[in-house]
Amino acid sequence: MTDSPSRLLVVHHTPSPGMQAMLEAALAGARDAEITGVDVVVRPALAASAVDVLEADAYLLGTPANIGYMSGALKHFFDQIYYPCLEATTKRPWGAYVHGNEGLEGAVRAISSITSALGWEPVAPTVEVLGSPDRAALESCQELGAVLAATVMPEG
Repeated sequence: MTDSPSRLLVVHHTPSPGMQAMLEAALAGARDAEITGVDVVVRPALAASAVDVLEADAYLLGTPANIGYMSGALKHFFDQIYYPCLEATTKRPWGAYVHGNEGLEGAVRAISSITSALGWEPVAPTVEVLGSPDRAALESCQELGAVLAATVMPEG
């Protein structure tokens, strides 16, 4: 065990109140008081870099489903980090939440395909929310954030 904390990188595209509520719920879970030794680093998808990814121990991805696909911002993130991080980040845990008003399947499938190609390992099913996020959806986001942070929490 090292003295430095683990790092959970939250990469999100949050263009709506529903996505904001989901982000806040996920962050509340990741920052739960019972989870110690984990720094939660939050980056908008258009600002997240390969350095952010390389320095992180796990990844939480948040995106709206736009026209049946992940947001262009999250796709841009993946385009920027794919080759620089391809071999260095294999086996790292990840999770995602996706929000839309219809057709989330394409976004979920694309995220799963790209993270699989990167060699990342999912720790939970993607949280899929159709329409306005209700209490159950926000609880699922909170649980996802907590599970990811707990996954990389230092032992001892």
